[in-house]
Amino acid sequence: MMLVLLHAFPLDSRMWDGVREPFAKRLRMVTPDLGDGPPSLDDAADTVLAGLGDEPFVLGGCSMGGYLAMSILRKAPERVAGLLFVDTKSAADAPEARENRLAMAARAEAEGVSGWLADALLPNLVGSAPKPEVLATLRSIIESQAGSVVARAQRAMAARPDSTELLAQVTVPTLVVRGAEDALMAPGAVQVPGARVVELAGCGHLPPVEDPEAFAAVVQEWLDEHGFAD
Repeated sequence: MMLVLLHAFPLDSRMWDGVREPFAKRLRMVTPDLGDGPPSLDDAADTVLAGLGDEPFVLGGCSMGGYLAMSILRKAPERVAGLLFVDTKSAADAPEARENRLAMAARAEAEGVSGWLADALLPNLVGSAPKPEVLATLRSIIESQAGSVVARAQRAMAARPDSTELLAQVTVPTLVVRGAEDALMAPGAVQVPGARVVELAGCGHLPPVEDPEAFAAVVQEWLDEHGFAD
């Protein structure tokens, strides 16, 4: 079975590096980089789907990656064998959040990201006692992003539709993982019938980076339970 994992903003596929080894032992793991790609989540979904061939897959995403997973689910539900949502939500942005995204997009486009983006975002991306090496990794990834990539991602997220009704119709096995100290996503921000919901202690918005061992253990147990890792 193929496991497709979609990264959070403003990161890239390196956010999954801590879980590659355990997952790749038993599944074909695919971690697309959105990069300087299509201008909307729907267009990005088309790009991801075009690279996956015809086989069914388990689809997972963290934060922005969850939004993209919802777009893929909307386009190709018959391809999705299982869902993994990590610190994401089904609701569209409220007007204030949308305006904040657009303002950040304009600044990133005008100035790049060096010297301000990591400082602005990191406090809300991690738990209350982050490890220094986690902060260093996240800062490095964030500061390596091009301003155009950040701007494009923010505008795509600002324009995304509400997916609450879409998720209410899901019938495939679903795992929802949330960092217990996530300041950005409230409990219950994703509602899927019959989903398993797990909170990871000590984690904020990015459990695969903050505690990859605990995250991998939870996901592997769920994969095993549903026969995805056979």
